Amino acid sequence: MSDLPAETSRKGMVPKHKSKKKSVQAYIDETPFWEDGTGVADASMTGMQKRIWTLATAGKFFEGMVVFMTGVAIPLLNLDFGLSAAQKGLVGAAPLFGILIGATALGGLADSFGRKRMFIIEMILFTLFLAGVAFSPSLWLFVVFLFGVGAALGCDYPTAHMVISESIPSRIRGKLVLGAFSFQAVGALAGTALGFFILNVYPEPDAWRWMYGSLLPLGALIVFLRFFVPESAHWLVSKHRKADAVVALRKLLHRHPQYPKDISLRMLKKNKKGDKHGEGRYTDLFTKKNRRATILASVPWFLQDLGTYGIGIFTPTILVTIIGAQSGQQNLASIIHDDLLAAKGAAILDILLIVGIVCAVFLVDRVGRIKLQVLGFLGCAAGLFLAALSLNSDGTTNILLIFAGFMLFNFMTNIGPNAMTYLIAGEVFPTKIRGKGAGFAASFGKVGAVTTAFLFPILLHQIGTANLLYILVGTSVLGAAVTFWVGIETRGLSLESLDSPEYEEEDSAEIKHEEVS
Repeated sequence: MSDLPAETSRKGMVPKHKSKKKSVQAYIDETPFWEDGTGVADASMTGMQKRIWTLATAGKFFEGMVVFMTGVAIPLLNLDFGLSAAQKGLVGAAPLFGILIGATALGGLADSFGRKRMFIIEMILFTLFLAGVAFSPSLWLFVVFLFGVGAALGCDYPTAHMVISESIPSRIRGKLVLGAFSFQAVGALAGTALGFFILNVYPEPDAWRWMYGSLLPLGALIVFLRFFVPESAHWLVSKHRKADAVVALRKLLHRHPQYPKDISLRMLKKNKKGDKHGEGRYTDLFTKKNRRATILASVPWFLQDLGTYGIGIFTPTILVTIIGAQSGQQNLASIIHDDLLAAKGAAILDILLIVGIVCAVFLVDRVGRIKLQVLGFLGCAAGLFLAALSLNSDGTTNILLIFAGFMLFNFMTNIGPNAMTYLIAGEVFPTKIRGKGAGFAASFGKVGAVTTAFLFPILLHQIGTANLLYILVGTSVLGAAVTFWVGIETRGLSLESLDSPEYEEEDSAEIKHEEVS
């Protein structure tokens, strides 16, 4: 059977509806029927839907690579620039602070200027700033450019989510959004593995430049390919651009043979005078209608990022500290050797991030977002507690316990809060403020990431690893409690149901099918 059947009975199927006006999501969700009325269980995605999903994975992949590779680069940057504890924290926090700013300042622009335009702009900015990072002549320029990289990646948080979720059927939205998010874990593993490989080939203090620079060709390719995806029909309808919405939807649903042939969209009523195109405002996030969604999307994300980024970025640093303490040497050769061992250990731990997100993909539309997030937070607490206990042991027991604790933490964070907070933030807000809501949630979450990234090396020195891990145990338990308290389950929910839409009266105007080249 081809991608989808034709509108005729030549394949034995007929569409569920033939001429009635439908919403954008109704067209995307529609599956054909056999002539006797039996429904088809599923239908393949179109080539364009698959292309959009593939291109949307790039932002998460690059984030994982850049943020986690920075953990491998910090000991080398220390050799090049002589970093203090505070400067190490500044380096670790720079991309995360950029994400914090970019998610709101840039991601929210997708509600005004369109999903596609920001989808392209964010990747252009990422590639330009990454080039600056690779060729930075000083520490401060390095930090500035790394912040710019983070700002571009911050824009990707809401934008990529919306590009995917507004283009695919509701029944598989959770799987595909999390499938794209899983590339953060793939990128984390690739980043540490790339750092390990480059250090093996080029064991010099400036090897960090090759780590970042090696990503530039892929970034340029992604920029080029993103020009050829359609704008979100959901967004176009929210702007009352009916003709453009039909063209975009037809391009999105282009198949051989073509289905549907005729697209007749239900349009929202015109907005009240003074409400330009129904454009939402950030204050709408805190109205009585949306306040619960805002708390759910942002507070658990903040609590989750406290642990995920602190542990993720500084796992190599923690392992270097343990390995270095055992070797007792601090010359150039031993530092690079210890960094190699730590990068290898971090890469092994990062595998559990991938295992966790794979499990989340299979469970999210069966178990639900809220249950997985609560379970994940509690599992993170258990892993961090186990890692903290390792500090009371010596030698081999110490290494085994800290690896076991971090492995459990990485698995549970990606089966739960690290994945679910991202998914939920893009699902619980209406279309007109979806970009602003998801962007605000990502920014609020990154306040936690920046805080822990900057303070982690300082607190490691001031209060010790064990006490720091016990604090993160508490924040994980609190994350589970908040999720349970304000939980809104969005499994299988059509995004249009969040809009409380008022449609125009039915009329006879229809935009007929035109062949798509």
